[in-house]
Amino acid sequence: MNKKLEQFERLLNIMDELRVKCPWDREQTFESLRHLTIEETYELGEAILKNDLLEMKKELGDLLLHIVFYAKIADEQKAFDMADVIDSLCEKLIYRHPHVFGNESVDNATQVLQNWEAIKLTEKGREKRVLEGVPKSLPAIVKAHRIQDKARGVGFDWEHKEQVWDKVKEEFAEFEEEVKAENLPDMEKEFGDLLFSLVNVARLYKIDPEAALERTNLKFINRFNYLEKNTMLLGKSLHDMSLAEMDVFWEEAKKFDK
Repeated sequence: MNKKLEQFERLLNIMDELRVKCPWDREQTFESLRHLTIEETYELGEAILKNDLLEMKKELGDLLLHIVFYAKIADEQKAFDMADVIDSLCEKLIYRHPHVFGNESVDNATQVLQNWEAIKLTEKGREKRVLEGVPKSLPAIVKAHRIQDKARGVGFDWEHKEQVWDKVKEEFAEFEEEVKAENLPDMEKEFGDLLFSLVNVARLYKIDPEAALERTNLKFINRFNYLEKNTMLLGKSLHDMSLAEMDVFWEEAKKFDK
């Protein structure tokens, strides 16, 4: 524990020095760091999907740097400091875990999440609306998952997860009707409803839809790169290849997925 505290203090001291002596660090603001923080978060997410623990350690360090950076700027503005950030977090964790630090009892993780959402609605200074805490800037699939999670937290959910399949079939049929009618605005609307229902499937079956889609993206990239590489080795261009010829390499690439 002492070593952890020593290293954290070292980090804070380094940040103090950087804000004084480094021209770039001295110029940074909340706004200038924001897009970099988002980038670092996605890089951490990528490392997690790859199960690259060494890269995770690096990216966690980068995110921690940003947290310390924001706290330092706020301290300079006499708004709050790193101690306030940590103290606020500790108080929140204690308050939202009455089954650990209080007298309440829970039987499973679902009850923990339901209590968490209920407690959030009672906290001072928070607008008492269930979906208020979902950031507007989240990517659409992540946002859909969080919206559904929030609704579940107050009991608005399917009684049995198998019931969601009827909704998927209903939304697919409605989308198919608009495709046949070639009505683009309504096609987009119904496709959105279909996607939302599929995110519900992922949530109910404990699948991270964003991670699942990103893994498929990476799989497609790897297969397509294999196809392109081998096409070039033949001295050909993809534009000159037939779909049947491409499929030969595509099927070969599938053998390397695992």
